[in-house]
Amino acid sequence: MTQIPSKAQILEWVAEHPEANSKRDIAKAFSIKGAARIELKRLLKELEAEGQLERRRRHYLDAEKLPPVTVLELLAPDGSGDLFARPLEASGEGPVPRILFVPRKSDPALGRGDRFLGRLIPTLGEDHQYEARLIRRITASPNRITGIFRKDSEGGRILPVDKGQDREWRIRADATLGAENGELVQAEQAGPRARMGLPYARIIERLGDPSAPRAVSLIAIHQHGIPDHFPDKALAEAEAAQPATMKGRDDLRALPLVTIDPSDARDHDDAVAAVVEEDGGASIWVAIADVAHYVRTGSALDREAWGRGNSTYFPDRVVPMLPEALSANLCSLHEGVDRPVIAVEMRLDAQGNKTGHRFHRAMMNSRASLAYEQAQAAADGTPDDQTAPLMDAVIRPLWHAYALLKGARERRQPLDLDLPERRIELTPEGRVKAVAFRERLEAHKLIEEFMVLANVAAAEELSKRQRPLLFRVHEEPSLDKMDALREVAQASGFTLAKGQVLHTSQLNRLLAQAEGTDFDELINISTLRSMTQAYYHPENYGHFGLSLKSYAHFTSPIRRYADLIVHRALISGHGWGKDGLSHDEVERLPETAIHISETERRSMAAERDTTDRYLAAFLSERVGTEMTGRISGVQKFGAFVKLDETGADGLLPIRAIGQEYFHYDPDARTLVGSDTGLEIGIGQRVTVRLAEALPLTGGLTLDLLELEGRTLPRGPGAKTRGRGPRAMAVNSRLAEVKRATKRRRKK
Repeated sequence: MTQIPSKAQILEWVAEHPEANSKRDIAKAFSIKGAARIELKRLLKELEAEGQLERRRRHYLDAEKLPPVTVLELLAPDGSGDLFARPLEASGEGPVPRILFVPRKSDPALGRGDRFLGRLIPTLGEDHQYEARLIRRITASPNRITGIFRKDSEGGRILPVDKGQDREWRIRADATLGAENGELVQAEQAGPRARMGLPYARIIERLGDPSAPRAVSLIAIHQHGIPDHFPDKALAEAEAAQPATMKGRDDLRALPLVTIDPSDARDHDDAVAAVVEEDGGASIWVAIADVAHYVRTGSALDREAWGRGNSTYFPDRVVPMLPEALSANLCSLHEGVDRPVIAVEMRLDAQGNKTGHRFHRAMMNSRASLAYEQAQAAADGTPDDQTAPLMDAVIRPLWHAYALLKGARERRQPLDLDLPERRIELTPEGRVKAVAFRERLEAHKLIEEFMVLANVAAAEELSKRQRPLLFRVHEEPSLDKMDALREVAQASGFTLAKGQVLHTSQLNRLLAQAEGTDFDELINISTLRSMTQAYYHPENYGHFGLSLKSYAHFTSPIRRYADLIVHRALISGHGWGKDGLSHDEVERLPETAIHISETERRSMAAERDTTDRYLAAFLSERVGTEMTGRISGVQKFGAFVKLDETGADGLLPIRAIGQEYFHYDPDARTLVGSDTGLEIGIGQRVTVRLAEALPLTGGLTLDLLELEGRTLPRGPGAKTRGRGPRAMAVNSRLAEVKRATKRRRKK
């Protein structure tokens, strides 16, 4: 008679043979044949029901262990440069095992987020439980969802917090990761999208209470994949850093350099000074924190800074590019403390033209840490106790140099946008207290002009020395975008001249026409939207917006990796030390340019989404209130309105516009009433009622009450909609537009 093994014997054998554990393998190991297989099957089912074994594709596995071959997702390098992977088939509520990915020379290069089929080898006595070897790469990238988990008897659903996603996702009971009802979670698509019904996802991270004060920025951080925890080795390197010495540095400690920043700034990475020359010109000094001295190529700090690309700023927190030990201490130009810098001296003639420059690797000591408001008050003749002693040596020379730069700027005619910056004020508990607009002072413009000049000098210096670098590139807008801007200008009563070659001076004339009118902000925003997006590139394609032939970012290495690259290039170009730009970095510049351009856009999107959510939270208590604004965009599904009081953008769904059908005219960018012929277009003044404010997504929905001071006319009714003479003319016009579009496409 065949001896049936006990449950303990089966579990022991499965643990010792992870690669041969099907029912057939188990039967063969215990010499089970014939009818005895039925009893073995019963035992295996009992073990599975008890949670001691897990069945996957006819194989039985220890429920606390991973299968020998599984799908993995590669994580970012840790502080040591080691690559770890996350198992996508981990189950249960215990900690996810750590898996070290060990690539072979013949393996294709894998990056963060890449998925691959890997073979797992258990390890003992290490800080990880498995090592993984690549079997094959899986190129499909799953959808990521951040949302609210709603639990039910079959598992649950996720309600996305992204206002661009309105479809719920199903979560099976074994894919909840133990999430609680109402918890904020991050999930990813599980399996192919279903043709019918809700798609399935698995929860990969629990983020906590969505109503917590700091959850607004937390949502954006996870939704956009912004790293917000430093590896231990990067933190250890930052903590171990020591102040720089004078070795190999020029001594600028006698120079009256000061920092001018927002009143709540924690880091100060740029300092300025000016000297008035006898001929009426000036020498401008800009000193920038020498971050390259502390963040060496290939270090854990460098790898993490490269991965982040830049700092990200939210109303309630900053996700910095560098740990606080550097960003707020050793690399911050605090008052009265020696700090290492890379400085540039720029000479201006009496007309404000730069006649020369010279770079230094130096040591400075800040005379004062000033707020913008302080510096402005001193320049206006009302210095305080801190700025009064600085008037002759610091304030007056700075404003003299700024006056020269303003004259040069007027001749250069960079794009002169004037966009108010919203400031969201929070209570100590993290709730929205007020939404205001930041005052733009001459002190802000002074610092901006000094920084622009320093960035130009850096680009020119490295180009002259034929050293590789990353340029800040801004190409001119397309003809289609200019045509769209021209239509907005005409709808607002202004003109934008056509020309063979576009110059920023033409756009500035449009902005000047709108200045002081009700259309001021609209024209500024529309002009900004018509611009191409700036990016980083190893080749120089110029900067259209600033009207400059050569431009690079040099002035903010604490918060931008591009500036750190330029600093290292300057160090190499001048032979200042061994911490300059390495050969490997030069080879990697095209990849770095793409990467940090993407991280910059990622941060901008996260910051914008967070602002939208805070604004929606602020307005959520005012649902039903009437507000004024201006049409800022038109689409076939409705119109967008920029509200006057807060600058928030709300949607007027087409269903909330009137009691007639509205046709979308893509050429004119208008909505046209099929019965009355009413046209709704960009720039029109509106009175709206706030119908809905969703803090979780940042969405605002509006009802239209008045258009240009008049209530909307009513159409003759549903039975006659679209049949009147005016409607027939509109339909005819739209049909002609479609025919013309098809003809253009065929060409």
